[in-house]
Amino acid sequence: MKGILILLACTALPVAAQQPAMRHDEHSRSAMMSHMNEMMAPMMGVMAYAPDHLLDRKEPLKLTAQQITRLTSLQDAGKKAHEQCAADAKPHLEAIAQGLRGAAPDTAALKQHFDGAHAAMGKGHWAMFGIAMQARALLTEEQRAQVDRWSKEHGEHREEHH
Repeated sequence: MKGILILLACTALPVAAQQPAMRHDEHSRSAMMSHMNEMMAPMMGVMAYAPDHLLDRKEPLKLTAQQITRLTSLQDAGKKAHEQCAADAKPHLEAIAQGLRGAAPDTAALKQHFDGAHAAMGKGHWAMFGIAMQARALLTEEQRAQVDRWSKEHGEHREEHH
């Protein structure tokens, strides 16, 4: 989840920089949060099927021993993909941080590292997306319906707070 938020923030910054200056009042923040929720909604539905989320709910989902074993394997693969993503993005993020310390940052170099970090995070998110879809495929129709209900309820709850 944290990785998704980082990716969304990274992709939203260039778009935000192209927008006319906005007043930073409550309406502006509310509009931005609404826009971010719209952008995130499809991914949030997918991430409801992340193996760790499913394993956290193994009792109410009535997961079988075989499902638990396969979800645990997918969870391990997800951790490995996340670690690889972080390792690939780290030198770029460090270079960006270093580049921003100067009085006149080299925007060409910053862009190169931004693109590198973005690509590494995108690759990691695609891996997590694929793992979540594999996890979804392990569930019965009834279990998927339950996860979808939880995801929808969580989304409605999140909307109420923004």
